[in-house]
Amino acid sequence: MIGDSNDMLLRLKQVLPGRWFADSSPVLDALLGGLAAAWSGLYTLLDQVKAQVRLATASGVFLDIAAQDFFGGKLTRRVGEADGAYGSRLRANLVAPRATRVGLIQALQTLTGRAPKIFEPLNAADTGGYNVNLGYNSAGGYGSMSLPYQFFVTAYRPNDLPISNAGGYNDGPGGYGTGLLAYATTEEFAGNIGDDEIYASVAAVIPASCVAWTNISN
Repeated sequence: MIGDSNDMLLRLKQVLPGRWFADSSPVLDALLGGLAAAWSGLYTLLDQVKAQVRLATASGVFLDIAAQDFFGGKLTRRVGEADGAYGSRLRANLVAPRATRVGLIQALQTLTGRAPKIFEPLNAADTGGYNVNLGYNSAGGYGSMSLPYQFFVTAYRPNDLPISNAGGYNDGPGGYGTGLLAYATTEEFAGNIGDDEIYASVAAVIPASCVAWTNISN
C-alpha cells in the first residue's frame, strides 16, 4: 500500500546502486526498515494534516476549530453529533441564503424539519384585503403601517426524534418500559435542538435592520 513501511522500504532500496548489495540483504533491510517506518509515520501524519485543512474532510477537534473559524462559535457541535452530520451542517450554513423570507424559511426547515409560519404586517399577500383572504376563522390577519421592517415568526420544534415525546427523569407520565418514559442514548440526543438554537438561527438569517417577533411551538 502506498505510504506503508514496505512501500517506503522499496523506495529507499530503489535509489541505491544495485551493484553495491546482493539480491538478499537482511542486514541492509533491517537498517532501511527503521528509516522506512519513520517515513511511513510521517507520510500518514501529513495525510491527516492535509485532510484537516479543508472543511469537507476535517474531523474530530479540527472540525470544531474550523467551525470556530468560519462561524465564530455560533454553530457548535450538538451532544453526540458525529463528524459527518456536523460537517454537513457547517457546509450547508456556508452557502445558505440570507436576508430573505425564503432564506429564513429554508434555515428553520433545515434546522427543525418543519416549515415555519411567517406573517408580515406590510405584506398584502399575508394580510389580504377586504373580503379577500381575510375573515372570521380564515387565513390572513390585519396589516399595520406602524410595524415597518418587522414580522412575526412561528417556528416549530422538531417532532421526529426518538425522544421527542418522552418525559424527562421524574417528569411526565409513564413507567419503566411503559408510556412516555424511556432511556435515551447519547446518539438519540444527537439531533436534539433547543429553543436557543432556533432563536440563533432566526437571528443569523434576518437583516440587521429587521425585527422578527418569534414564537416557538410544538
